[in-house]
Amino acid sequence: MFQLLADKINNAIRKIKGHKTITAQNINPTLKEIRRALIGADVHYNIAKAFVQRIKEKAIGTQIKISATPGQVFTKIVHDELVTLMGGNQAKINTSGNPSIILLVGLQGVGKTTLAGKLAFHFKNQSKEVLLTSCDLHRPAAMDQLETLSKQIETDIYLNKNAKNVIEIADGALSYARKHHKKILIIDTAGRQVVEQKLMEEISQLKNHINPNETLLVIDSMMGQTAVETARTFHEMVAIDGIVLTKMDGDTRGGAALAVREVTGKPIKLLSTGEKMADLDPFHPDRMAKRILGMGDVLSLVERAERVLDETEMKDLAKKVHRQGIDFNDLLLQIEQLQKMGSIQSLLSAIPGFNKATDNSGKIFKDFKVMIQSMTPQERANPNLITRTVQIRLAKGSGLGTPTITQLFKKFKDFQQMTKKGAHKKYLSQLIKKNSPPKKNT
Repeated sequence: MFQLLADKINNAIRKIKGHKTITAQNINPTLKEIRRALIGADVHYNIAKAFVQRIKEKAIGTQIKISATPGQVFTKIVHDELVTLMGGNQAKINTSGNPSIILLVGLQGVGKTTLAGKLAFHFKNQSKEVLLTSCDLHRPAAMDQLETLSKQIETDIYLNKNAKNVIEIADGALSYARKHHKKILIIDTAGRQVVEQKLMEEISQLKNHINPNETLLVIDSMMGQTAVETARTFHEMVAIDGIVLTKMDGDTRGGAALAVREVTGKPIKLLSTGEKMADLDPFHPDRMAKRILGMGDVLSLVERAERVLDETEMKDLAKKVHRQGIDFNDLLLQIEQLQKMGSIQSLLSAIPGFNKATDNSGKIFKDFKVMIQSMTPQERANPNLITRTVQIRLAKGSGLGTPTITQLFKKFKDFQQMTKKGAHKKYLSQLIKKNSPPKKNT
């Protein structure tokens, strides 16, 4: 989402790295480029101007330590201001109450109903009893969509398709939640193509009646400046508690998403990063700032892995690899586990140095799956059976072509050698050591 913005900001920062000190003269061209980058990414001009001014005030006159360079100092200042712009500290969902009520609001088409399912899945993985309900009486398929999602994630749902108004649905859902000891009640609401008075009145009445713990505004992060105006209007008329950004896996400019906190004063709490139910992450301003500046986000990557990877399967695989090496069944398992975590692009962008990876980075995994699925069970279990004749057969059966199959098999042999030598463990240990916080002096 922020790749173009990240590239432009980092290019601007490089200009200051060659100087020995930071002065008003040498910093101005860099600040001008940062301002242009923000405006080009749909951040409002006034917000971009104020952001750059704060950086300028902090940078000029800053004492440079012997161990640091002007480029490092300036990067730190930009990082800190990005964190401030996006809210400072992480803001968590308020789950107090019995049950805790989470009200989702926003325009039509921003992904509220899907988010309701993702949020239910998120809390279910925390061993919390969740109830879903829909107060959308305007879109005929809304309740059916939420019901489908509830079955997919195996979560309870309360529906009243014959209700006269949203208050009747909410009362019924609240009564059901208390009777069945649900910890969290998630309420999906109707949206419109544009903000209108009738929509706001309905949401306001519902909110005043149920008094939710959280009123979360769902915003499509690809909406551009409309996202900022939508956030401003909803907050003025409904008083939201936080913001959820959806479609963060898109490739548009997306910078307006950075400004919603500045406009509303309310924090971004969650990010929807893909189409799967597991693709929902807490929003950490400091981690997002690091990603924008190309520093990666290993912590979020580890947290996502802990949520979606099958720990038992991965431990069993590690033992087998150590004992007898890797075969094509093992490789297929690893690929499927990685794909649970999201696109390869998003995974690589979280690792320092890989922020420029593209979705083409994941093509090799797709090709590997096609090749493996064209094999016999015996060939999968014993890679030594893959002769040149078998490769030609696989090329025809998979449709990938002989050169591609030859290349894939060579990569697999290289990967086999790497796992035997334990090189992958050495790389991971170095990666963890490199990104671990420094030890505090005692």
